[in-house]
Amino acid sequence: MFDRQGNRKYLNCVERSTFLLAIKKEPDALRRAFCLTLFYTGCRISEALNITRGQIDFGQKAVIFETLKRRRQGCFRAVPIPDSLVGLLKQLNQTETPSCKIWKFSRATGYRLIKSYMGKAGINMGMNSPKGLRHGFAVACISKKIPLNILKKWMGHARLETTAIYLDVSGDEERNLANRLWNI
Repeated sequence: MFDRQGNRKYLNCVERSTFLLAIKKEPDALRRAFCLTLFYTGCRISEALNITRGQIDFGQKAVIFETLKRRRQGCFRAVPIPDSLVGLLKQLNQTETPSCKIWKFSRATGYRLIKSYMGKAGINMGMNSPKGLRHGFAVACISKKIPLNILKKWMGHARLETTAIYLDVSGDEERNLANRLWNI
């Protein structure tokens, strides 16, 4: 979970919290919903940008993502979302058909949007990107004892070995895992 220079590639708990606070101050509901979707689901930016209104399961309070990293199409996964995001997504594009995409901006615009909120949150190192947010989501799940097989599903990984890389954490996250062992 480190780059070639030894820098952490994920947001830690404090950075995730400051990012969330920065997002919640955004008055534009569409932008806020986009950032919160990445924050709460750990999806890839391209997966978020492909979400249609029909892929939001309001009854089950989940977003249905098509996993875009796999070599074949048609691999879908449901990721639960909090009530606050469900309510926000209900407000968006109410007049649109189920096949209309929620966010109509480009990948580059979405990337800049995430980078902007990272900057507002004071996160300016290598992990200030959508991928850092994705990695941070996975590490947070590990820290909260989400089973690895559930995290694998939520992340859209084909193999458990790919998901297991998120067990390689450092700093406070590593200490918290060790505390779970020590506090019997």
